[in-house]
Amino acid sequence: MGKGTGSFGKRRNKTHTLCVRCGRRSFHLQKSRCSACAFPAARKRTCKLPAALPPLKLYFCSLNLLPHRNSSTYNWSVKAIRRKTTGTGRMRYLRHVPRRFKTGFREGTEAAPRKKVAAASA
Repeated sequence: MGKGTGSFGKRRNKTHTLCVRCGRRSFHLQKSRCSACAFPAARKRTCKLPAALPPLKLYFCSLNLLPHRNSSTYNWSVKAIRRKTTGTGRMRYLRHVPRRFKTGFREGTEAAPRKKVAAASA
């Protein structure tokens, strides 16, 4: 039997299954490694974007026309960065930081009692 039509019915073994961390069908069963998020590694796999890239330079980087210092920072997909970046998840800690920054990250204080507002004289 060749590799063509007749043998496709026998292909029932799957190499990838669902990942418990990212939920994608990217967890390789034999490698025990997710190709999308690198589970079980502690650090989530992301597309690294160099800080403060001008838009035109970012465009050329996405086309692989500019050399990179580090091969892990080549931007093969700007969309993938957009899907996985900060703000796409819950941000359980980070969403409260701007509000706490306004008061200088104060903790352990109690609000002063408010004075009762006099009844509006009408």
